[in-house]
Amino acid sequence: MTTTTPAGPGTQVSPSPATSKGPGTDNRPGRLLAVVLAAQFMALLDVFIVNVAVPTIGSELHASGAALQLVVAGYSLAYAVLLITGARLGDLFGHRRVWLAGLALFTAASLACGLAGSTGELITFRVVQGAGSAVMIPQVLSLIQRHFTGGGRARALGAYSAVLATGAAAGQVLGGILVSADLFGTGWRPVFLVNVPVGLVLLAVGGRVLPRDDPRALERSRGLDLPGLVLLAAAVSLLTVPLVLGQAEGWPTWSWLSFAAAAAFFGLLCGYEARLARRGGAPLLAPGVLRHPGVGLAVFRIMAVMAVNGGFLFALTLHVQGGLGYSALRAGLTFAPTAVVFGLVGLTWRAWPAPWQRALVPAGFALAAASVTGVGWAMRDGGDGGLWLYVAFTGVGMGLALSFSPTLTGALATVRPEDAADASGLLATVTQLGQLIGVAAFGALFLNRLESSGASGAYTSADALLVCMYALAATAGLGAVSGLVRRRR
Repeated sequence: MTTTTPAGPGTQVSPSPATSKGPGTDNRPGRLLAVVLAAQFMALLDVFIVNVAVPTIGSELHASGAALQLVVAGYSLAYAVLLITGARLGDLFGHRRVWLAGLALFTAASLACGLAGSTGELITFRVVQGAGSAVMIPQVLSLIQRHFTGGGRARALGAYSAVLATGAAAGQVLGGILVSADLFGTGWRPVFLVNVPVGLVLLAVGGRVLPRDDPRALERSRGLDLPGLVLLAAAVSLLTVPLVLGQAEGWPTWSWLSFAAAAAFFGLLCGYEARLARRGGAPLLAPGVLRHPGVGLAVFRIMAVMAVNGGFLFALTLHVQGGLGYSALRAGLTFAPTAVVFGLVGLTWRAWPAPWQRALVPAGFALAAASVTGVGWAMRDGGDGGLWLYVAFTGVGMGLALSFSPTLTGALATVRPEDAADASGLLATVTQLGQLIGVAAFGALFLNRLESSGASGAYTSADALLVCMYALAATAGLGAVSGLVRRRR
């Protein structure tokens, strides 16, 4: 399933180009679009390629379950925390310059991930990789907004949506192919190393294709809010680390102290951001946006649907490769229907009959709850689930798409134009935080049940999966209830 992110701050800009051509620059918009979307596709692929490679990474690096969670979650953590700051860097220093810098960092971190000799190194470089994405990805929509108008902009945004819709499925299949091929005995490493030649080509071509930024057009009024960034990073880290490591160590005292500290830092962040907004500053997470009708509810819904998404993919990957012994390629192909249906529904739901529109979100959450339960039941006896498993996978993809896309679109539609950038930045950050929490919380639940089962039964992995699917269904059920709450007028 795609982790679609809305436009970040800095993407609501004038439709007229604000660049200078300069020597050695190719200003044809079609080539510009191809380059930036290729980079977007590469970054999206990397998320889902790694999902499929996780069991192989664990066996080759002798990584614990908690370490594997951090390999996946480290990327999302850095991306979520730095996303809004990355968008503002584009406003301050130019979208072309910042896009190239982010791509360079992402490519270098991919090389380092592919060469990592331990799980500690891999986790560290995954965080750096996420930081590179957070700097690069927000510039894509800004560049589209600045260099395309009218029908050309509509077609460019359609291509952008298509990349998001197909990236998840392609990533899972390509990841399976690369890991199963075991190129030159390198195992999982090509899932990262494949980014290096692609990134170098895009850097070379992007330097010529992307129009140079006009210094006169740079936005200087919005600062970076570095104190807010530090408080957000501290709060998210203090929440994530005990979720991942706590169960493996028996929930020691430090884990509960970390949860308490996370709550305190979130409180400090809210207070600081409110004071900064009252002083006329540019807070990282604008408090006023949450007062728009429907936005606060959308934050909860998006957090819930992306937590289900992240937890579902992580737990199921560990089960089918560890419990059922699937190859990475078979695992990738198994998940593909869910991702394809998610993308198709996300692109087409607006064309569905108007009387259905209001019911889409609660119906989507309810369908997701029933479908993840169906996945657990189809695999509860330790088998492959048969045809019913693919019916349930289709329901998961459709349910999550109906929960996510109308929620995101509806929330942004209620926001004033002058607050659109802050709202989309907030919702993009929440999207990644939900994914992060899902991997950490539901991954910990799956691993806890698996370890507590010991060798007492033949299908301990299936038992752990069923418990995890019940928890995911309960979370989706909360989303269904929230979807019944009508927006304030």
